Amino acid sequence: MPTSDPIGPISPIGPMGTAVDRPTLHVALVGNPNSGKTSIFNQLTGANQRVANYPGVTVEVTHGRCRRNGLDLQIVDLPGTYSLTANSPEERIARDWLVQNRPDVIVQVIDASNLERSLYLTMQLAELGGRLVIDLNMIDEATQKGIRIDRAGLGEHLRAEVVETVASRGDGIQNLLTTINAAHAREPLDGATLFDFGEDLGRVIGKLSWRLRLAGDSASALPHRWAAIKYAEADAEVRRWLAETVEGGRDIARKTDRELDSLRRRANASIESLIANVRYGKLAAILAETQAQAPSPAPALSTRLDAVFMHKWLGMPLFLLIMAGLFQFVFALGEPLTHGLDWLFHRAAALVQGSMADGPLRSLMVDGLIHGVGGVLIFLPNIVLLFMAIGVLERCGYMARAAFLIDRLMHKIGLHGRSFIPLVTGFGCSVPAIMATRTLEHERDRLATMMVIPLMSCSARLPIYTLLIPAFIPLPWRGPVLLMMYATGIALAVVLVKVLRLTILAGEATPFVMELPPYRMPTLRSVWQDIWSKSALYLRKAGTIILALSILLWAANSYPKKPAYDIDLRPAGLTAAQIDAARRGEDLAHSISGRLGRLMEPAFAPLGFDWRICTALVGAVAAKEVLVAQLGIINAMDDPSSEPGRLQQLLAERYSPLTGVCIMLFALIATPCTSTVAVMRRETNSWKWPLAQFAGLTAIAYVLTFAVYQIGRALGMGV
Repeated sequence: MPTSDPIGPISPIGPMGTAVDRPTLHVALVGNPNSGKTSIFNQLTGANQRVANYPGVTVEVTHGRCRRNGLDLQIVDLPGTYSLTANSPEERIARDWLVQNRPDVIVQVIDASNLERSLYLTMQLAELGGRLVIDLNMIDEATQKGIRIDRAGLGEHLRAEVVETVASRGDGIQNLLTTINAAHAREPLDGATLFDFGEDLGRVIGKLSWRLRLAGDSASALPHRWAAIKYAEADAEVRRWLAETVEGGRDIARKTDRELDSLRRRANASIESLIANVRYGKLAAILAETQAQAPSPAPALSTRLDAVFMHKWLGMPLFLLIMAGLFQFVFALGEPLTHGLDWLFHRAAALVQGSMADGPLRSLMVDGLIHGVGGVLIFLPNIVLLFMAIGVLERCGYMARAAFLIDRLMHKIGLHGRSFIPLVTGFGCSVPAIMATRTLEHERDRLATMMVIPLMSCSARLPIYTLLIPAFIPLPWRGPVLLMMYATGIALAVVLVKVLRLTILAGEATPFVMELPPYRMPTLRSVWQDIWSKSALYLRKAGTIILALSILLWAANSYPKKPAYDIDLRPAGLTAAQIDAARRGEDLAHSISGRLGRLMEPAFAPLGFDWRICTALVGAVAAKEVLVAQLGIINAMDDPSSEPGRLQQLLAERYSPLTGVCIMLFALIATPCTSTVAVMRRETNSWKWPLAQFAGLTAIAYVLTFAVYQIGRALGMGV
């Protein structure tokens, strides 16, 4: 069963800290999805957490530190939540963290243009107690919509500090820090003095709170009044905590249940609805006194744009056109930059060859490191451009619209519409994409989505595409072929999900409800954060995992050396260059990689793969980029020419375009990388699903690649 709550069950913890015993202020950022919470976190800590203009981005507890103007803050960014009643995994993570850790200050980040939507959570935070700061974020958008908020009145009603910010520009951040410090100097909130649940309901909640207080230390894990309210709301975890942890808890539960049943019969309504009515009544009263909105004479910009991008007939063609343009842009602009980096690495190889004596060390430097790691790094421009383009679409709000456009298809195949967000994340990396499935409430939806995420072409596959497509495909068709690779993964995911939902994961699809955020112009800072954070991750991977694997692959390609060469037994007449090339080929075939490749070759020959490609596929199990590194190493050792672009020339000379397409197809589908397997194991708490995913996708890859190659050969395409 998937585990979506790394925090664990509610456990006892000491009382809330004070300025005396906790000099470092512990601050929790809480808020509805898409309220700008992570942007505030980034502004405060300087971190580069992922931010996008659609809900469901933050699915883990993220820690950061802020030291400014004498303040020392330990800041936690919690997953977006609409309430403290845990209805989804991310809401449970947020609620449990707040309850267990009792931060010094809670900062609720609110979209100022959607104050009504956010205040229900504010009510529950006030019930929890503590010190509360309300951050009216995106106040500029509220002003543009004619919304005026009485900050002083709002703070007086809720007994909280209120501050205004525009996180995307960094406006108001210093004021927020000052306000956090001021809030810490105040006495903690007492929910009992803020909200009156009425005589009858208030009496039952008050009695339960009093009984918990009498229970002493065994009931100290939770704020007593908050626990009483959650018990009355039939919160399963709080009820279990009372029965199993609190001394005399079962007797307390029986007495309280009798009182709640009596109240339910008298009111002819559920206790949950009675509590909700009180909250919404208070919310309406606060809004009436603190918010005013001028009439808008014309439809908002988002409404006008949605009339085009969300059009019943135009929406999907525009989506496909935007995606096609994105991939053509990546190739058209990225190719000259890639060639420039290729030239630099080949100049570096020539310099090392000219300055070092022939031997294993020079071979390691040139063949292993420069051609291995460099063969991966030259595709960084394409990755940067792809991240930039997708980041702009995410931040401007278009990706949320794309989720709704695809929702109808998602329901037909049995996926939840919210699955679109993890699937889009999968184009960057499968690991955070699988973790993002925590935003899905039902286990079947999570498992079905996780199983097909590796079919989304992640950034690790882009170097494979950008190596092979220019080698075999004419320039005008490179963008469409790249789009075809991405579309192939999506199409396969559709088919696989349909099969899963009709068999082992059968069940009805749940309705899709997701807020559409307004369109926003991405800032240069936010776009740069996207580019830098993701590119830095790629560079770290190249400098650690790919570097280590390149050294191992070089050793496997170089040793053991053949003791005697067959070419030396042939009649004279060959040039020195021909003899040297033949010896290198015999050494490669005799090496560990060569023997493994020869062993695999009969099984993969029907797919058009020779032993060189087979050894590259073995390395790709650890990380997909290693396929490019291995091809660079093995072909450099086979042909030491230092000419820029020589690897693509060699591939074009040795293989047909059909083989090139088959390599890309197999790399797209087969063998999820080891990091993906590990995170699948953690998220499902079982080896069954990751092993089934690994074996199943590899089998599908083999069958489909076999069919494509054999049909292509029959049509004369593989000659």
